[in-house]
Amino acid sequence: MSLWARISKALSGLSIGEGLSAIFDRLRQPPERSIGFTIAVIALSAKMAKADGQVTRDEVTAFRQVFHIPENALAQAARVFNLARQDVSGFELYARNIARMFGAGDRVLHDLMEGLFHIATADGEYHPKENAFLKKVAFEFGLSANTFRTIRARYVKGALDPYEVLGVSRDQSLDEIKRIWHRLVRESHPDQMIARGIPEEAVKLAEKRLISLNDAFEAIEKVKSPKV
Repeated sequence: MSLWARISKALSGLSIGEGLSAIFDRLRQPPERSIGFTIAVIALSAKMAKADGQVTRDEVTAFRQVFHIPENALAQAARVFNLARQDVSGFELYARNIARMFGAGDRVLHDLMEGLFHIATADGEYHPKENAFLKKVAFEFGLSANTFRTIRARYVKGALDPYEVLGVSRDQSLDEIKRIWHRLVRESHPDQMIARGIPEEAVKLAEKRLISLNDAFEAIEKVKSPKV
């Protein structure tokens, strides 16, 4: 059964009048985690679109870059988006339920934040309301302020600081930074992402992250390498 067929089946389990946020408590274990991740990205994207007041064509395109959605599955994706947009529940409730679904500190929450940043910055702009929204989501996810800044630095133009991208400090040695870079690259491998619950349809998230990580390390290496 395809990911989108499984999502459709999960949605069919909602009772009449039950909000989409209720679904997250039912998707805590593999293989349901991949369904939960996908619904979470769609739902929070819908809430984020509501926060800045518009859904641009670029944002829709970016969403389809994060997730491969075949033509015959567009209706399922649209249904999740509309359920979240129409739900009177605040996005904080969604974020809390999603955090509980995956568990505090789960690496998937970092992946989810990156997916949201990818969509938020797709139109070449980063609206202050989007920043406020994502900052609150990160808080509800239990992510630190430093983690939020690190993820934001990978996506927001003008915020690019190679040290922030890797989450390291300027006084760390090149060897220390290299070890952290290697760890981040390993965590970004598609096999690793799938193993922790990211659906295969969303592993394109790794591509932009790897480019950002590698560019950041190269920039730091140029500064910190011994001059010959």
